Amino acid sequence: MSKLRLLLFGFLFVFAVIIWQLFEIQVLKPDIQQDYLATHKLFPERGKIVDRNGQPIVMNQLLYRLFFEPKKIADTEKTVYKISRILNVDEASISAKIDKTKDWISVKQNLTKSQKDAILALNMTGMGFDDQWSRYYPDASIAAHLTGFVGKNDDGDDIGRAGVEGFYDKELAGLPGLIRSDVDLQGRPIILGTQERIDPENGRDLYLTIDKSIQQIVKEKLKAGLAQYDAKEGCAIFADPNTMAILALSCIPDYNPQTYYDFDNSAFRNSAISDEYEPGSTFKPLVIAAAIDAGVVKADTVFNEDGPVKVGEYSIQTWNNQYEGKITITHALEKSSNVGMVFVGNKLGNARLYDSIFRFGMGQKTNIDLEGESNGSVKAKSDMYPIDYATATFGQGLAVTPIQMITAFSAVINGGKLMKPYVVDRLQGAETQQIRPQFVRQVISKKTSDIMKQMLLATMENGETKYLKLKGYQIGGKTGTAQIPIAGHYDPTKTIASFIGFGSVKNPKFIGLVIVKEPKASEWGSETAAPIFFQIAKELIVYYNISADE
Repeated sequence: MSKLRLLLFGFLFVFAVIIWQLFEIQVLKPDIQQDYLATHKLFPERGKIVDRNGQPIVMNQLLYRLFFEPKKIADTEKTVYKISRILNVDEASISAKIDKTKDWISVKQNLTKSQKDAILALNMTGMGFDDQWSRYYPDASIAAHLTGFVGKNDDGDDIGRAGVEGFYDKELAGLPGLIRSDVDLQGRPIILGTQERIDPENGRDLYLTIDKSIQQIVKEKLKAGLAQYDAKEGCAIFADPNTMAILALSCIPDYNPQTYYDFDNSAFRNSAISDEYEPGSTFKPLVIAAAIDAGVVKADTVFNEDGPVKVGEYSIQTWNNQYEGKITITHALEKSSNVGMVFVGNKLGNARLYDSIFRFGMGQKTNIDLEGESNGSVKAKSDMYPIDYATATFGQGLAVTPIQMITAFSAVINGGKLMKPYVVDRLQGAETQQIRPQFVRQVISKKTSDIMKQMLLATMENGETKYLKLKGYQIGGKTGTAQIPIAGHYDPTKTIASFIGFGSVKNPKFIGLVIVKEPKASEWGSETAAPIFFQIAKELIVYYNISADE
């Protein structure tokens, strides 16, 4: 009987211990239950970025993340030594990551398949791999400021930075999935326990408005031109003037998004949408268009260019201090007469001039689908003096961004429609989202636009750039040369040279803006930016198969 009692007491003791442990786990320390529920994140594939024809610009490659399960590592010293040799990193950096109180730690990301296979061949316990998608750029920096790059947030997760990677980060990133399962004390899945899998949702692909062939042409010609004219930096934007779909955008210097971490943050700034500059004479067609549309001047209106014009205490001269007497508004545009522009501005009146500046989109974002756009800078009406209105007529005393300038100029030659510029044509995933051209407002009439196209053709054929015209092809355009304001005054030795042009005049298929900052070979837009534009235009005429009679 005593043996039976002893056995009974033994069973009761064991049962009490089990009950106490269950009570401790479920009531006193409920958080310990997490040790028996393993959750593993599944990474989605980030959406690809391709050009309008489906040609790859940003792709993905499969890499791997190495993780440790410290409690399962049999020989810590041996593990650290072997892994450090394969990954070519210091033993101390790996050893510092091993915390035996933790169930899981990330060791190294972006491992190649050969590195993964080498580690698996060690046949060591306490480690595993996650699949990771990493960005791959087949053409390196062909469109760095357009695409942006993928960096890391504070938690070490991928996040889009700059360009479309930043603007469309949510759409590109997709949604992560997970595997949740019950595990035993050794971390092994319990077959009859909870087994839940939620598959990741891959990101949507972006089809850009960019034509990769045109992008390559623009970048190569811009880079060669900047070297030829010994310029500090430059930008070129080409677009469809009827929709403002961007065909190419390149700013130099740029960076390699594959190795973005090797570059200073300033390299990521997209000058085409973020930098503000005084447009100079490229602004003149906007003011003339507004005046013609208001009915206060015509293309053949004659005024007397008999010398400098006084505005208060200031004297405004022509750029070469030469005067031709009675000339038409068209000829004033051809010779880029600042005196002629003051005449046009006076006819238009300060109120309408100021209003037209904003109607063309200055002082406000275009809302292009890229990160980092600036507003430009236009003085408040209460801060405008007579001299400010006068200089505004020839593009000084106000600041614009390149994207504002080409958008406004497109309205001058596309029938008067201000369009919202955009770089993504569609988003494609489970469903396709097509981006449509977006009309903002009618700035001038179609009749005025037709007149302006002929005036800009005459400016091209009779002005400073007539030596560049392409025989048999009608290209319209306007040069600009603006001094750079420094510490309250203009530095005559430093200029921003620009040219904006379009072709053909009859049926414009493209518009392009080229900006060259601080060229040393020549300060004039007609001798730096314009030649770069025409190098590109020659290629586009062939690419678009534009006939000589168009």
